[in-house]
Amino acid sequence: MPKHLQYRAGSLIYFQGDEADKIFLLKAGKVHLVYQDIETREDAHDLVQPGEFFGVKSALGRYPRDENALALQDNTAIMAFAVPEFETLVMSNSRIIMKMLKVFSNKMRRIHKQVSNLMQRDDQNPEDGLFSVGAYYLKNKRFAQAKYVFGRYLTYYPAGKWAGQAAKLLGLSDTSWVREENAKAAPPEKEPSPSAPPQNQGESGAPEPKAAELNSAARAYYDAVSMLSQAKYQQAYLLLKRIVGANGDAEYVIKSMYEIGRCFYLSKKYDDCIKYYTEMIIKYPKHPLLKDILFLMGQSYERNNRKEQAASFYKKILSIPGDEDDGPHVKAKRALKALEAQHGSGSVGL
Repeated sequence: MPKHLQYRAGSLIYFQGDEADKIFLLKAGKVHLVYQDIETREDAHDLVQPGEFFGVKSALGRYPRDENALALQDNTAIMAFAVPEFETLVMSNSRIIMKMLKVFSNKMRRIHKQVSNLMQRDDQNPEDGLFSVGAYYLKNKRFAQAKYVFGRYLTYYPAGKWAGQAAKLLGLSDTSWVREENAKAAPPEKEPSPSAPPQNQGESGAPEPKAAELNSAARAYYDAVSMLSQAKYQQAYLLLKRIVGANGDAEYVIKSMYEIGRCFYLSKKYDDCIKYYTEMIIKYPKHPLLKDILFLMGQSYERNNRKEQAASFYKKILSIPGDEDDGPHVKAKRALKALEAQHGSGSVGL
């Protein structure tokens, strides 16, 4: 049977890259689809109206979601169909078939127009130009943009003269951003001197650097973390916002972005935490602390007594490849098991 779901404003229904095993019908409220425009390479938006289906192409095509879906209003009501349920519904209702064909036709015309515009630019050879744009982004360490452009090149020119190189650079672009940021975030390992006194420990258990060794962003960051440990949430929030706004040392900007969400969570502003992290994930889908972010979002949903949404975030963490013994993975597994024990698997959609 289709599931009846309800979302608050700002809630994520699914992420780009998620497994697509459900098709959704919007019954009430508004849903916002955010995807990348193939012509401008910028975020584009579609608004789903009540009575419309969404998530259809990826579910029927059996490929990962190519967009983010967000609820725009409180009490957004949705019906979620498994693919066989949807197929049964459609085959018995020709009106639905005609409505969906009209929607798909409009989308295909729009995509065809965008591709035509891209291919007909006469300022340079389009194949060389597309590859050059990707190389420019990669050289300037704008890895997400590089990945997109090289992917478009291989779509348009699968046997082109740059195809082999584009495939290699696509793989490099796909992994470089995360690897680089993780390397920045990880402190260099150093054998402690047997005679050295123990270092001060930060909240995470990692040694805090001495103040003299820190730049201004780092000092501000550790000051903010110290405020959080003392429950001075508003002061910590304002300091973290200044670090992010200054856009200085990338390592501490990344860490501060995460801690801002923790400010909301620790001060029990769970809706604000969910909204902040939702916007952050859309903008930085490969944030190095993604699993930690997803866990706090799941915890926020759980604190708001929205168990099914909480479970979906814990399952998302468990589906991300990587070390199964890392902190977020272990905590998500434990939280999911607790939900099962408390409510039974049917109550939380497990």
